[in-house]
Amino acid sequence: MAGQSKRPMRLDEFLTVAEAAELLGVSASTLRNWDRAEKLKATRHPINGYRLYNKAELEKLMNRMRKRS
Repeated sequence: MAGQSKRPMRLDEFLTVAEAAELLGVSASTLRNWDRAEKLKATRHPINGYRLYNKAELEKLMNRMRKRS
């Protein structure tokens, strides 16, 4: 929408690939594959371009995974 600005990125709301992989119990390669397959969306760090995963989105994914098992 015109005139609305995005909320600034808060890096404390995100995890690195390694941190997210450990949290989910999968490999970093699996997370990268999920990102390429658009199963789990990564955000890019504004300076270095590394993948970052939103903590809230990871928690939602973990809850869905728990419900299936």
